[in-house]
Amino acid sequence: MAAPKHMDFNERRKAAAEAKQALLERFRAKPGPDDPAVAQRIAERQAIAEAREQRAAERRAAREEEARRLAAEEAARVAEEKARAAEAAALLAKKAAEERALEAQRKAARDQRYAARKARR
Repeated sequence: MAAPKHMDFNERRKAAAEAKQALLERFRAKPGPDDPAVAQRIAERQAIAEAREQRAAERRAAREEEARRLAAEEAARVAEEKARAAEAAALLAKKAAEERALEAQRKAARDQRYAARKARR
């Protein structure tokens, strides 16, 4: 706050001293650390901090549990995908074996027809 221009040095010095004194009195009027009200406020703040820490711990535990659950679901999904892939590969191998067997039968029949044609001549 700017001082009015009509104040001389002594008045400004007196105003500054009064302001310092008022500030000092305000500081002295504050209760000390042994005051019950201060002790109660400190205890309340400590209880709030402990409750906050407990909630944070619960949230961390919930996040960890959720991460474990998601990891288990992902592992189950991967295992299911592997099982499906193995089943598909087995089915494909079975079809390929059947196709080879069928081709062998066709070749045997073709060879038999060829041999029968040769035998007729």
